[in-house]
Amino acid sequence: MEKNVAYAALFAALIAALGLIPKITLAFGVPITAQSMGVMLCGTILGGRRGGLAVLLFLLLVAIGLPLLSGGRGGLGLFFSAGGGFLIGWPVSAFITGLIVEKWRSGSLAVVATVASVIGCIIVMYMFGIAGMAIVLEKTLLESAALVTVFIPGDIIKAVIAGVLTAAIGRARPASLLSRAG
Repeated sequence: MEKNVAYAALFAALIAALGLIPKITLAFGVPITAQSMGVMLCGTILGGRRGGLAVLLFLLLVAIGLPLLSGGRGGLGLFFSAGGGFLIGWPVSAFITGLIVEKWRSGSLAVVATVASVIGCIIVMYMFGIAGMAIVLEKTLLESAALVTVFIPGDIIKAVIAGVLTAAIGRARPASLLSRAG
């Protein structure tokens, strides 16, 4: 139990540290940040349950007002902004990503982690994000989906980086890859 808390805290700190990389904010208010790659790594390295808990811990800290999101943002109001759906989807995304890496044992770990990141942290996250944008911006789901297409290439790059990093950690320190333990 104590190890799980330590892992959750460590990866919540990783997501926060990735927020120090300067963001690029698009005209409709949703920023492009490196923090979604932290969500991917929570799943690919920690696995579904631990990864989802790490992201929940991070979001709890954001919700109580700590300025941990890119650009020094924090507070409950962010969950009701144009990007709020993405935030709400982060724990689910980390869980799905981790679950895929845990269950898919054949093939290259880099490929498995990359595909898991695309499914969990792009497709699933976008489902939450598009729904949230549609509600907040009072647009249709199709209009909101059109707004986020600009993020896809960057998110695919982040997924590939997460896959390569996960494979490198798996080679260097196999016991550190909790998504593959047991």
